[in-house]
Amino acid sequence: MQDTPPVILGDEPGSFPYSVLTERHPAIIRQVSEAFPYGPERRAALDALLDDCTKGVIEPLPADAHDRDRWREWGAAAYAGRPWTDVPWLWAESYFYRRLLAAVGYFTPGTWQGVDPFRPAKLAELDSEETDEELAALDDLADLSEPEQDRALLHGSLWGNRADLGFRLSAADGTTPGGTPPLVADDSAALWSLLRPTGTAELLCLVADNAGRELIPDLLLIAHLLTRGRVQRAVLHVKSYPYFVSDATPADVLDALRRLRSAQGEARAYGDALWAALTDGRLAVRAHPFSCAPLPYERMPDDFRGEFAPATVTVLKGDLNYRRLVGDRKWPPTTSFADVTAYFPGPVAAVRTLKSEVITGLDAGTEAALTAAEDQRWRTSGTHALIQVRR
Repeated sequence: MQDTPPVILGDEPGSFPYSVLTERHPAIIRQVSEAFPYGPERRAALDALLDDCTKGVIEPLPADAHDRDRWREWGAAAYAGRPWTDVPWLWAESYFYRRLLAAVGYFTPGTWQGVDPFRPAKLAELDSEETDEELAALDDLADLSEPEQDRALLHGSLWGNRADLGFRLSAADGTTPGGTPPLVADDSAALWSLLRPTGTAELLCLVADNAGRELIPDLLLIAHLLTRGRVQRAVLHVKSYPYFVSDATPADVLDALRRLRSAQGEARAYGDALWAALTDGRLAVRAHPFSCAPLPYERMPDDFRGEFAPATVTVLKGDLNYRRLVGDRKWPPTTSFADVTAYFPGPVAAVRTLKSEVITGLDAGTEAALTAAEDQRWRTSGTHALIQVRR
């Protein structure tokens, strides 16, 4: 494999990482401040974080923070005192959310302990008319063949809150406005070969991405695989605390399950199947502390590695998990996906809509066509996606 390229920073004005650090993060602070009736102490802490993000440098966690030592090991000691844009982008983003939760009192005794600052938006999305329409689309699946159902549910999970496209089998068809195929890589056949309907696949691990409308398709896919006998057991890995605005936590799994079981038709049947799987142990939910680490999965601790080692395949959903899987680096797009994921314990699949710059595993012709049609916008626009598998 070629020499390892540098990690992505947020220090280039006009770049996507720079806009996240200098525009998106301040906007998130303002949105959180408006979402709850925080008192003077919490509002002062949010204002201080806003000033810190826009004008200051990285500050260490306070001495009494419950995870101060863990974050020191994860890089806080090395990065303290440096501008947010001058440290690895993945690290800066993760630390921002840790600091945001501290500002709203998530970790400390008091009124706001354990209150998810992003929960109102998550619930609004779950209870929206769009979710109603997507769940109603499930009724059409019963008339499809099993391979068609497989494809529909996989693409529903792939496209997240465009799940209705997946259920109607249209997400991978046609072209984008730039004239290029939506799927820039498609190893779905290799994924299905690992999940044969013969009962030989003992364990599926699925590392979730977002909550709300994007978590529901992940749960539907798990339910389908269990009920069809493609896997015997499944473990759903989520975040241990609210993270990256909408990343799923155990509470979000319960909210999504509630939404399914309150629906009608096939959606309710899927919800009941998931409920039964949770109660009899065929489905489990995990939230390891490393799920919110600002580090690539290559640096996962041994106990977390042990969660994935026995899996027939581990499916990592979404953009952030992809960045952590391959390393948030300036890889040439034609870099081998298999090479950069060789460290991962067992077969691994990435199922991701493209919303950040990092990518591996493209053939040269695909990269050239994408760049010619759309310059570099295809990397971050969310109009393209991939399914990549390393067996």
